[in-house]
Amino acid sequence: MKVIKILGTGCPRCDQLAAAARQAADQLGFEYELEKIKDITEFPSYGLMLTPGLVVDGDLIVQGKVPTVDEIKVLLEKEA
Repeated sequence: MKVIKILGTGCPRCDQLAAAARQAADQLGFEYELEKIKDITEFPSYGLMLTPGLVVDGDLIVQGKVPTVDEIKVLLEKEA
C-alpha cells in the first residue's frame, strides 16, 4: 500500500494536487492511503520549500506545482 501525502495549507492548488493524485492512483489500481498535512511545521522534515508538495512513501517527489494526472501516474510508477 502506498502512502501519499499532500503538503500544503489547504489552498485550491493543494486540493487540485490531492484530486489529481487520487485520480492517478485510482487509474493505476494502486492501494493507497491519502493524507493531507496542513501543519507547516512538518514541511521542513520532508524538505519542502514550496507548496503544494506531493510525498509518496516518505519521498518528496513534487513541490511548488500541480502536475497533470498523467505526470503523477509516471511518478507513482517510478516509486512502485
